[in-house]
This record gives sequence, C-alpha cells and structure tokens, in this order.
Amino acid sequence: MNRQKPSKATPNPAEALPPLTPAVIYILVALAEGERHGYAIMQEAAKRSGGAVRLGPGTLYAAIGRMLEHGLIVECEARPEPEKDDSRRRYYRLTERGSRALAAEAQRLEDLARLALSTKAMRELKHA
Repeated sequence: MNRQKPSKATPNPAEALPPLTPAVIYILVALAEGERHGYAIMQEAAKRSGGAVRLGPGTLYAAIGRMLEHGLIVECEARPEPEKDDSRRRYYRLTERGSRALAAEAQRLEDLARLALSTKAMRELKHA
C-alpha cells in the first residue's frame, strides 16, 4: 500500500524568522513609509526613537545585508533625478515579506508586553 505523506501547510515566511533585532525593526519601520537610502534610514531611526537609537554605518549596512538575504527588503532599481541625488546612494524598499515580518514582530512584542504587564510584580509597581 502506497501512503502519501500528509501535506504541510506552507508556513508564513515572516514567522520562520527569529525575533528581529531593534536595528532591523527600525529599518523596517523607516522603509514602511517608503523608499530610502542608508543615510535617510539612519536619520529616520534617530527621529522615531527620539534620538535614543543611532544606527552607525556598520550596524546599518550589516543589517541591510542580512535583510536583503532574507528577502525583507530589496534594492531599488529606479533612481531619483541625477541632479537631485548622489549616484553612490543605494535605495531600499520593503518587500511584502518584510511587511509581514514587521507585523509579526509587532504582534510578538505586543503579546510579550501584555504578558509582562499582567504579572504580580507589575501590578504591585502600579500601586506603589
């Protein structure tokens, strides 16, 4: 008798990723608003974090390299007008997978925060 293996549902690629680092989250958030080059991503992360997060070039471009490998972002082929841009800049945009990863990470963090806030220690802090 020839038995077929049960088919597994295709896993959501965003869920297959480990928890995202803060740098990756800030990059995804910056790109969720539209295409940006590296320096603009660094500025947006600093702005969104109130200056608490400052992505250095090493951190930024190492994270971008990993994100490109995982399909979370892509390098854009279209460029701004040459007189309005530096030809050395690389522009990036969020992919659908990147959007799903950001949404999954936001949900994971929300669930984690809800869990922490529900603990006895947190309730006691509120009443102290």
